Amino acid sequence: MAIQWFPGHMHLTRKAIEERIKGIDVVIEMLDARLPGSSANPMLATLVAGKPALKVLSKQDMADPDRTTAWLAHYNDMPGVRAIAIDASTPAPAKMIIEACQQLAPNRGGVDKPMRVLICGIPNVGKSTLINSLKGKRAVKTGDEAGVTKQEQRVTLAPDFYLYDTPGVLWPRIIVAESGYNLAASGAIGVAAFDDETVALELINYLMAHYPTALQARYKIDDLSGETDETVLDAIARYRGAIQSGGRLNLTKAAEIVIYDFRSLALGRISLETPEQFQTWLAAGVQLDAERALKKAATKQAKKQARKAKHQSD
Repeated sequence: MAIQWFPGHMHLTRKAIEERIKGIDVVIEMLDARLPGSSANPMLATLVAGKPALKVLSKQDMADPDRTTAWLAHYNDMPGVRAIAIDASTPAPAKMIIEACQQLAPNRGGVDKPMRVLICGIPNVGKSTLINSLKGKRAVKTGDEAGVTKQEQRVTLAPDFYLYDTPGVLWPRIIVAESGYNLAASGAIGVAAFDDETVALELINYLMAHYPTALQARYKIDDLSGETDETVLDAIARYRGAIQSGGRLNLTKAAEIVIYDFRSLALGRISLETPEQFQTWLAAGVQLDAERALKKAATKQAKKQARKAKHQSD
């Protein structure tokens, strides 16, 4: 199943970023600490290429701390990039972010040369919540759903520090299958764009391989050996009483429970990818996408030749 979600306002956001980036000194990209690779937008990377970048891993309190450390090291090793991790309880986030931006653009500052920063990221990654905490008041609208911010907003964090907030932007086309599932599980994609059961099965499959004790403890499963993602989902349905009339298992309900438990920390602090895993997925996705493009081009050319031959025969 290919998960895609690119509402109309995201096209407008792309155009707005293309215009705004010309006068921007530093780009802040908000990433979900549970899935930094999947929540990084390659379209944004193209749009803001060459600009100093601050990667802010949000929701670190929900992510596996060891994996967050690995992701921070991964980004901080990149030239022109700094990375920090925060959550809602982080003390003085404004100071951290302003200092990081000043390190990335040391020649900016003061009323004559104010720091101009663009903050962007995928939907529901925590941009609006962060901005409100930076301002100390409700500066922008927030919501626990994808796509709350609909237009660009300028926020003044200091007399010489301007922050431009943009709506969340997803990939026009998600070529990494694992990213689609991870984004859906995290709440970054609108609920109408994916099937709960499919996403839950992918989530369970990953948890079985990397966080088996979390599954066992939450759903009282004694032994996972010999189990599959489908049999585990069945067990969860029985344990949580997701049963329809006639004793049939309500797997849709069970899937919703698994996804909710991941998002609510009921399963514990979990990260759905490591830097190495994501690079492997990305390489496979790029290769598959290239193969699809070649196949599509070949099919198009064959149809063109067939039409030409038919025209000549007529």
